[in-house]
Amino acid sequence: MLEAAQLGLLGILAWPAIGYLFLGIFLGIVFAIIPGLSGLTGMAILLPFTFGLMPYEAMALLMGMFAVTTTADTIPAVLLGVPGTAGSQATIMDGYPMAKKGEAARAFGAAYTVSAFGGLVGALCLVISIPVLSPLVLAFGSPEFCMLGILGLTMVASLSGNSILRGILVALLAMFFSMIGYAPQAGIPRFWLDWPYLLEGLHLVPAVLGLFAIPELVELAVRKGSLSEVPNMGKGILDGVRDALRHWWVALRCSLMGVYIGLIPGLGASIVDWFAYAHVVQSSKNKEKFGKGDVRGLIAPESANNAMKGGALIPTVAFGIPGSASMAILLGGLLIHGVYPGPDILESRLDVLFSIIWALSLSNVIASILLMALTSQIAKVTTLRGSILIPIIVVMIFMGAWMATQDIGDLIVLVFFGVLGYLMKRWGWPRPPVALGLILGPFVERYLDLSVSVFGWSWLGRPIVVGLLIAVVATIVVAVRRQQSFDRSSIVEE
Repeated sequence: MLEAAQLGLLGILAWPAIGYLFLGIFLGIVFAIIPGLSGLTGMAILLPFTFGLMPYEAMALLMGMFAVTTTADTIPAVLLGVPGTAGSQATIMDGYPMAKKGEAARAFGAAYTVSAFGGLVGALCLVISIPVLSPLVLAFGSPEFCMLGILGLTMVASLSGNSILRGILVALLAMFFSMIGYAPQAGIPRFWLDWPYLLEGLHLVPAVLGLFAIPELVELAVRKGSLSEVPNMGKGILDGVRDALRHWWVALRCSLMGVYIGLIPGLGASIVDWFAYAHVVQSSKNKEKFGKGDVRGLIAPESANNAMKGGALIPTVAFGIPGSASMAILLGGLLIHGVYPGPDILESRLDVLFSIIWALSLSNVIASILLMALTSQIAKVTTLRGSILIPIIVVMIFMGAWMATQDIGDLIVLVFFGVLGYLMKRWGWPRPPVALGLILGPFVERYLDLSVSVFGWSWLGRPIVVGLLIAVVATIVVAVRRQQSFDRSSIVEE
């Protein structure tokens, strides 16, 4: 195994593989900065170009692209309040308020540090946990996946401010939106309004951009000032690094959570940041600063979404089960070069597996260092007036939404959710549960139908399902107690 690790490292560091690694990193940063694009889009574009490459070179290019998108997507999330990729949705919650307070550099310092840390944790877990975790992956069937999705939906209580009821209602509304289109099992069209675009359901990218980007764009236009109200870039990046070191336990917990979520096929980056954010809110004693610029709310999702990639590689290389859509493309890249998951890569081609692990580790560290070095220049964007930024942001938002299916319906969905997001923000209704409901709605419905069809209702008694159900109840109890304590403190203050 040590020899395979050495071969993998030498293969990645040799020319031209190292050049392809840096090319992948550069392209990953570009794709992450443009909202609506992602590592998935980039890998899909790059895959045909790997046909003429050697396995080491192909893995360097693909992993360089894949690894850094959830690091570089922090830039639009923090500076513009726009999710660069699906993995930076929760980063907005505290990253953007930090930028508006003049702490963009501090936010970058913390985010890049924990991103590198999370990426290394994910790579390390990939090395040591395949033989340990494979029985756990195989133990998850449709009942367990269904209850895991329900657990994720109950976490909206932590993402709904001080009103649990509002969070639940918003989540239910999002569940309704997620039912638009063909039913997952019966294939019957539902709520499609005789509009062919809706037959495939609502696409996440334009919906999320509308929810989070449009309201901030309107606010920026109305304010007529700079993006950051109190610009103070200075040496704040070192403060962010110290924040990351001080909250190392949060970063470690959320990194391990990211690995586990990445391990379970079908979840991935779309929800890992929300799970991590919900966890840090629930587990913190002082919660009043979350959503207002608490650095812990930035550290949690950024460490989790980078660690998730190492976890997503586990079922991909061990069982040929892609842990995410990006992993499906990586699996295609392996197959193109005659490398097959399972015994083949774990025994005869172990050096190729280690080349993937080394590429993942190096890409995270290199990208974090590069971005940290350029932060002082990037952060100057926050001093520009909104009238200069608005046209650029509008183009980025509409281009990102259009990339979903390249249908005019993407832009209509963008505007619809933009209006909805603006009204929700103005009236104090939480927006994160909408994104979470859109993601988990089809997931829960599909596995609930499968569970009832195969097991009846006896699946509720399965051991892992019972454990997850206990976690659901505990989550609700904690959220109710928190709201009661908030209500009591409000009464005392009055």
